[in-house]
Amino acid sequence: TVEGVSFNGGCNGNHQGISRLICGQNIDEVATKLEGVRCGGRGTSCPDQLSCALKKISEVINKENNV
Repeated sequence: TVEGVSFNGGCNGNHQGISRLICGQNIDEVATKLEGVRCGGRGTSCPDQLSCALKKISEVINKENNV
């Protein structure tokens, strides 16, 4: 479960909104929903980067729990 999120850089308002929307949600579901979101002409976005981080965290948790 996602318990807290903070960002460095980017749009503060969007980050606050993302954080409020995903807190209390399942980490894998959030990662899937945010994956592939693009910002302007960039190949990624803050939500997409968060998705990548959540996937890595989920992998570590699963390894620790032998899942």
